[in-house]
Amino acid sequence: MAIKDTPEEWQVTATAVPFTGNKTSVRTDDVVMPDGNVVRRDYQVHPGSVAVLALDENDRVLVIRQYRHPVRHRLWEIPAGLLDVPGENPLSAAQRELYEEAHVKAEEWHVLTDVYPTPGGCDEAVRIFFARDLSDVEGERFEVEEEEADMELARVPLRDLVRGVLAGELHNTCLAVGVLALSAALTGDGVEALRPADAPWPARPFVA
Repeated sequence: MAIKDTPEEWQVTATAVPFTGNKTSVRTDDVVMPDGNVVRRDYQVHPGSVAVLALDENDRVLVIRQYRHPVRHRLWEIPAGLLDVPGENPLSAAQRELYEEAHVKAEEWHVLTDVYPTPGGCDEAVRIFFARDLSDVEGERFEVEEEEADMELARVPLRDLVRGVLAGELHNTCLAVGVLALSAALTGDGVEALRPADAPWPARPFVA
Protein backbone atom coordinates (compact mmCIF):
# COMPACT_ATOMS: atom_id res chain seq x y z
CA MET A 1 0.00 0.00 0.00
CA ALA A 2 1.32 3.43 -0.93
CA ILE A 3 1.84 5.71 2.05
CA LYS A 4 0.27 8.86 0.69
CA ASP A 5 -2.21 11.42 2.01
CA THR A 6 -5.45 11.48 0.04
CA PRO A 7 -8.19 14.13 -0.24
CA GLU A 8 -11.52 13.26 1.38
CA GLU A 9 -14.51 15.27 2.57
CA TRP A 10 -17.12 14.05 5.02
CA GLN A 11 -20.66 15.38 4.90
CA VAL A 12 -21.32 18.70 6.65
CA THR A 13 -24.92 19.28 7.71
CA ALA A 14 -24.49 22.85 8.99
CA THR A 15 -21.77 25.50 9.07
CA ALA A 16 -21.29 28.90 10.68
CA VAL A 17 -18.56 31.53 11.03
CA PRO A 18 -18.77 32.86 14.62
CA PHE A 19 -15.62 34.96 14.33
CA THR A 20 -13.87 36.83 11.52
CA GLY A 21 -10.48 38.43 12.16
CA ASN A 22 -8.07 40.51 10.14
CA LYS A 23 -6.46 37.59 8.28
CA THR A 24 -8.21 34.47 9.55
CA SER A 25 -11.60 33.35 10.81
CA VAL A 26 -13.17 30.58 12.88
CA ARG A 27 -15.63 28.16 11.30
CA THR A 28 -17.96 25.72 13.03
CA ASP A 29 -19.05 22.66 11.04
CA ASP A 30 -21.45 19.89 12.01
CA VAL A 31 -19.76 16.81 10.52
CA VAL A 32 -21.33 13.37 9.98
CA MET A 33 -19.10 10.67 11.49
CA PRO A 34 -18.75 7.15 10.00
CA ASP A 35 -21.25 5.79 12.56
CA GLY A 36 -23.85 8.40 11.54
CA ASN A 37 -23.46 10.65 14.56
CA VAL A 38 -23.05 14.37 13.95
CA VAL A 39 -20.17 16.06 15.76
CA ARG A 40 -19.37 19.77 15.92
CA ARG A 41 -15.87 20.81 14.86
CA ASP A 42 -14.41 24.32 15.33
CA TYR A 43 -11.33 25.30 13.35
CA GLN A 44 -9.40 28.29 12.09
CA VAL A 45 -9.74 29.17 8.42
CA HIS A 46 -6.37 30.34 7.10
CA PRO A 47 -5.29 31.69 3.70
CA GLY A 48 -2.11 29.60 3.65
CA SER A 49 1.56 30.50 3.99
CA VAL A 50 4.95 30.17 2.40
CA ALA A 51 8.36 29.82 4.04
CA VAL A 52 11.90 29.91 2.68
CA LEU A 53 14.88 27.86 3.80
CA ALA A 54 17.67 29.93 2.24
CA LEU A 55 21.15 28.36 2.28
CA ASP A 56 24.27 30.42 1.58
CA GLU A 57 27.56 29.31 0.02
CA ASN A 58 28.92 28.34 3.46
CA ASP A 59 25.99 25.99 4.25
CA ARG A 60 24.47 28.49 6.64
CA VAL A 61 20.72 28.98 6.86
CA LEU A 62 19.28 32.48 6.94
CA VAL A 63 17.13 32.72 10.09
CA ILE A 64 15.23 35.44 11.90
CA ARG A 65 14.31 35.77 15.58
CA GLN A 66 10.87 37.15 16.30
CA TYR A 67 8.49 37.50 19.25
CA ARG A 68 5.38 35.32 19.01
CA HIS A 69 2.77 36.44 21.48
CA PRO A 70 0.47 33.35 21.56
CA VAL A 71 3.32 31.16 22.83
CA ARG A 72 5.11 33.95 24.79
CA HIS A 73 8.44 33.13 23.14
CA ARG A 74 10.98 34.78 20.90
CA LEU A 75 11.50 32.09 18.26
CA TRP A 76 14.16 31.46 15.67
CA GLU A 77 12.38 31.00 12.34
CA ILE A 78 12.97 31.01 8.61
CA PRO A 79 11.45 33.83 6.51
CA ALA A 80 7.73 33.23 6.02
CA GLY A 81 4.49 34.99 5.30
CA LEU A 82 0.83 34.71 4.40
CA LEU A 83 -0.65 34.14 0.97
CA ASP A 84 -2.58 37.38 1.18
CA VAL A 85 -4.14 37.23 -2.29
CA PRO A 86 -6.39 34.28 -3.29
CA GLY A 87 -4.69 32.31 -6.05
CA GLU A 88 -1.36 34.08 -5.47
CA ASN A 89 1.66 32.29 -6.92
CA PRO A 90 3.47 30.86 -3.88
CA LEU A 91 6.92 31.30 -5.43
CA SER A 92 6.28 35.01 -5.94
CA ALA A 93 5.10 35.26 -2.33
CA ALA A 94 8.19 33.44 -1.08
CA GLN A 95 10.51 35.72 -3.05
CA ARG A 96 8.70 38.72 -1.60
CA GLU A 97 9.06 37.45 1.97
CA LEU A 98 12.77 36.73 1.53
CA TYR A 99 13.27 40.28 0.30
CA GLU A 100 11.10 41.96 2.93
CA GLU A 101 12.39 40.06 5.95
CA ALA A 102 16.03 39.51 4.99
CA HIS A 103 16.74 41.92 2.10
CA VAL A 104 18.07 38.96 0.11
CA LYS A 105 17.29 37.40 -3.27
CA ALA A 106 18.01 33.89 -4.55
CA GLU A 107 18.70 32.62 -8.05
CA GLU A 108 17.83 28.95 -7.49
CA TRP A 109 14.51 27.75 -6.08
CA HIS A 110 12.93 24.35 -5.36
CA VAL A 111 9.95 23.12 -3.37
CA LEU A 112 11.36 21.55 -0.22
CA THR A 113 8.10 20.23 1.26
CA ASP A 114 4.40 20.99 1.81
CA VAL A 115 2.81 20.67 5.25
CA TYR A 116 -0.40 21.18 7.22
CA PRO A 117 1.09 22.49 10.52
CA THR A 118 -1.98 21.97 12.74
CA PRO A 119 -4.59 19.93 10.80
CA GLY A 120 -6.59 19.15 13.93
CA GLY A 121 -7.60 22.75 14.43
CA CYS A 122 -6.64 24.83 11.39
CA ASP A 123 -6.80 24.43 7.61
CA GLU A 124 -3.52 26.30 7.04
CA ALA A 125 -1.29 24.82 4.33
CA VAL A 126 2.37 25.84 4.11
CA ARG A 127 4.75 25.43 1.20
CA ILE A 128 8.39 25.49 2.27
CA PHE A 129 10.84 26.46 -0.46
CA PHE A 130 14.56 25.77 -0.68
CA ALA A 131 16.57 28.70 -2.04
CA ARG A 132 20.27 29.13 -2.72
CA ASP A 133 22.72 31.26 -4.71
CA LEU A 134 21.92 34.18 -2.45
CA SER A 135 22.83 37.83 -2.84
CA ASP A 136 21.90 41.04 -1.06
CA VAL A 137 19.20 43.20 -2.63
CA GLU A 138 20.34 46.66 -3.63
CA GLY A 139 18.47 49.75 -2.51
CA GLU A 140 16.55 50.68 0.61
CA ARG A 141 15.30 48.01 2.97
CA PHE A 142 11.60 47.23 3.21
CA GLU A 143 10.02 49.15 6.08
CA VAL A 144 8.89 46.75 8.81
CA GLU A 145 6.52 47.38 11.70
CA GLU A 146 4.97 45.81 14.81
CA GLU A 147 6.72 42.55 15.83
CA GLU A 148 8.83 42.57 12.68
CA ALA A 149 10.42 45.85 13.70
CA ASP A 150 12.20 43.97 16.51
CA MET A 151 13.44 41.04 14.41
CA GLU A 152 17.02 39.78 14.56
CA LEU A 153 18.73 38.30 11.53
CA ALA A 154 21.47 35.64 11.52
CA ARG A 155 23.08 32.95 9.40
CA VAL A 156 23.50 29.65 11.23
CA PRO A 157 25.15 26.42 10.03
CA LEU A 158 22.55 23.85 8.99
CA ARG A 159 24.06 21.21 11.29
CA ASP A 160 23.64 23.51 14.31
CA LEU A 161 19.95 24.03 13.53
CA VAL A 162 19.40 20.28 13.15
CA ARG A 163 21.05 19.75 16.52
CA GLY A 164 18.87 22.47 18.08
CA VAL A 165 15.67 20.95 16.73
CA LEU A 166 16.53 17.48 18.01
CA ALA A 167 17.60 18.91 21.38
CA GLY A 168 14.24 20.61 21.85
CA GLU A 169 15.78 24.09 21.70
CA LEU A 170 14.16 25.26 18.44
CA HIS A 171 10.40 24.97 18.08
CA ASN A 172 9.14 26.82 15.02
CA THR A 173 7.35 24.40 12.70
CA CYS A 174 8.69 25.71 9.40
CA LEU A 175 12.25 25.89 10.69
CA ALA A 176 12.13 22.40 12.19
CA VAL A 177 10.49 20.76 9.17
CA GLY A 178 12.67 22.72 6.77
CA VAL A 179 16.08 21.96 8.24
CA LEU A 180 15.27 18.28 8.81
CA ALA A 181 13.89 17.94 5.26
CA LEU A 182 16.93 19.64 3.76
CA SER A 183 19.28 17.48 5.82
CA ALA A 184 17.46 14.38 4.56
CA ALA A 185 17.61 15.64 0.97
CA LEU A 186 21.36 16.32 1.18
CA THR A 187 22.08 12.84 2.51
CA GLY A 188 19.65 11.25 0.05
CA ASP A 189 19.12 12.04 -3.63
CA GLY A 190 20.37 15.63 -3.38
CA VAL A 191 18.55 18.93 -3.75
CA GLU A 192 18.47 18.52 -7.53
CA ALA A 193 15.88 15.78 -6.98
CA LEU A 194 13.51 18.18 -5.19
CA ARG A 195 10.36 19.33 -6.96
CA PRO A 196 10.59 22.41 -9.18
CA ALA A 197 9.59 25.74 -7.66
CA ASP A 198 6.39 25.85 -9.75
CA ALA A 199 5.22 22.33 -8.80
CA PRO A 200 1.42 22.01 -8.41
CA TRP A 201 0.03 22.53 -4.91
CA PRO A 202 -3.48 21.06 -4.62
CA ALA A 203 -3.91 22.45 -1.09
CA ARG A 204 -3.65 26.01 -2.42
CA PRO A 205 -4.10 26.09 -6.22
CA PHE A 206 -2.39 29.08 -7.80
CA VAL A 207 -2.00 30.95 -11.03
CA ALA A 208 1.24 29.97 -12.81
